[in-house]
Amino acid sequence: MILFLVQTIQRDSAISFPMLGDFSFNPPSCFSLFGLNIYYYGVIIALGFILAMVYCSRNSRDFGIKSDDFFDLMLWIIPCCIIGARLYYVLFNLDHYLADPGQIFAIRDGGLAIYGGIIVGVIVIIFVSRHKKIPIPAMLDLAVFGLLIGQILGRWGNFMNREAFGAETEIFCRMGLTAPDGSTIYVHPTFLYESLWNLAGLIFLIIFTKKGHRKYDGQCTLIYFFWYGLGRAWIEGLRTDSLYIGSTNIRVSQALSLVLVLISLILLILQSRRPHPPEKLYVNRVRAAEAATEETEGTCAKEDK
Repeated sequence: MILFLVQTIQRDSAISFPMLGDFSFNPPSCFSLFGLNIYYYGVIIALGFILAMVYCSRNSRDFGIKSDDFFDLMLWIIPCCIIGARLYYVLFNLDHYLADPGQIFAIRDGGLAIYGGIIVGVIVIIFVSRHKKIPIPAMLDLAVFGLLIGQILGRWGNFMNREAFGAETEIFCRMGLTAPDGSTIYVHPTFLYESLWNLAGLIFLIIFTKKGHRKYDGQCTLIYFFWYGLGRAWIEGLRTDSLYIGSTNIRVSQALSLVLVLISLILLILQSRRPHPPEKLYVNRVRAAEAATEETEGTCAKEDK
């Protein structure tokens, strides 16, 4: 039944949530502009990028990073992450795309994997940070806030496409998908699970940093990978559209998530046992340098008088 839904009514089924009563709706997956179909999935992803950039640029100084340096990073990271997400998806569906290579570039037909975007994004951050002489962990700590915002909104693009849902269930928050023939199945709304999980992670990290609990560069990054990996490992096990490693029953994203959880947890524990002098935090070094510069300029101004 799940396979039938995926293949035939993915973007045509009416959506309902029994816990909301008889409420049901059937939002369109796209709209037409100048004769071109614009998919809400793409609009939502773009909105996620914009909000992520706005938040990070306004809070970049909390990490010792200039907003101009962050925008320079975005010019590289956005196109590269899209390419990375597509490449990751293609590599784990290689037989399909080798049979029809032209489909590799048919990105409008779907086929992006978040882990591919994350991997390429980290690589881009490493190169840009080195070029600008900014500590890589500090830049990563800022970037994960934008990444979480993008993921929170991006999952609602899956909702509009009626995709990334889970197996059949009778759980209280189940989502109903009704085919044109009137048949309905109820599934795990895994897009909703992941969106809420990431929202909880974002709220925690905002409070964590604003309260001054961030002790070293890279701490927010490790917390992100632990939190996201933990949630994704659980949620991926509920989904019906996972990518698998070859002909095995091992889900790629689930395996990678568990590895990230293990590595980040070990690093968080090791770092918690080490001293972290406040003056080593990059933002504190930047503020100290700015204060010294202002003091020097003030002294020079007095001498000129």
